[in-house]
Amino acid sequence: MVHAPGEPSPTAYDVERVRSHFPALAAGAAHFDAPGGTQTPDVVADAVRNTLLAPIANRGTVTPAEQRAEAVVAECRAALGDLLGADPRGIVFGRSATALTYDLSRALARTWAPGDEVVVTRLDHDANVRPWVQAAAAVGAVVRWADFDPATGELSVEAVASRLSPRTRLVAVTAASNLIGTRPPVAQIARAAHDAGALVWVDGVHATAHASVDVTRLGADFWACSPYKFLGPHCGVVAAAPALLGELRMDKLLPSTDDVPERFELGTLPYELMAGTTAAIDFLAGLARGAGAADTSRRAHLLRSYAVLEAHEDRLRSRLEPVLRELPGVTVYSNAGARTPTMLFRIAGRDSQDVRKALATKGINAPAGNFYAIECSRHLGLADEGGVRVGLAPYSNDDDIDRLIAALQEITQG
Repeated sequence: MVHAPGEPSPTAYDVERVRSHFPALAAGAAHFDAPGGTQTPDVVADAVRNTLLAPIANRGTVTPAEQRAEAVVAECRAALGDLLGADPRGIVFGRSATALTYDLSRALARTWAPGDEVVVTRLDHDANVRPWVQAAAAVGAVVRWADFDPATGELSVEAVASRLSPRTRLVAVTAASNLIGTRPPVAQIARAAHDAGALVWVDGVHATAHASVDVTRLGADFWACSPYKFLGPHCGVVAAAPALLGELRMDKLLPSTDDVPERFELGTLPYELMAGTTAAIDFLAGLARGAGAADTSRRAHLLRSYAVLEAHEDRLRSRLEPVLRELPGVTVYSNAGARTPTMLFRIAGRDSQDVRKALATKGINAPAGNFYAIECSRHLGLADEGGVRVGLAPYSNDDDIDRLIAALQEITQG
């Protein structure tokens, strides 16, 4: 393809153009806290505002206000379908990924019997552990734990497969650890689970922010994610096949529809958040500026954009990581071969919360803790304290990296 003079190539990543859409960055902080929630682009805030200010009503087909609400919902499901490679008819929208996991865990547990088994991993955020542990306990099912290698951070297929049996009903696994960034081999794990007759619930909250997703290729029966981790508003999403959702029953109000996915969405949907989610996905689709023909599908644009985003974040990580590992007293716990641009570390003799505070005085936001990945933190030997976490985002740039390196050099050598 021939590009006009000055037009970025499909592999270019114009981070300053991206940053220009984030008003929060004008405050001057370097944000390494994206794994807990990204900053918000102006187009997302505009979509939320415009939806709230425009005439809108409960969904319907009669008035323009009803039709607008209907369109917002349909557009959001279509955008999420493009983002995840999923059927829009199986997109469930909710308050948070945690809340949706709890709701659907109870629905799935109704299909289990005493002695059935569920597999969870110590790599996961507690939102993909505790709901399953508690649901299993409620029906007399057995929980089997799959451990990752604390030295490498790797969760192998064998670690999960060895916990499977003919009684396994569900395997819950993360697509990327929010604590140390490990990206386990989800597709292979899913194949092993399916061979055992089990369903696969994937926590894609952290992964969806950094890598393109194809739920069918990955073998995820359920994929949970949170738009606020990929530039959108605070809400949660689960994608599943409509036919599979149709097999599950939920407690609901008598007049509420029994249609899928609406039977899982209790109450009136937050139209403004759905509009903001669509805007976030459209923004992500435009990261690879100049890539592809004007009539290319949003899904194709998303795949190109994630490719250049991954290259951008990997380049920044490759600048930071060697320096971080060489700093005196620093231990890095993010060691897996395949991982997101997320690093957890501790400095010998320094409380991680004190390190966090020292960075904050320099305008650097890098939080510390276990970030609800409590089993992972304990398995790493970090008890419940965890460490300092550095996570990159689409708006991270070289200046952010330079500032963090300089600050950590001062802290470790001071």
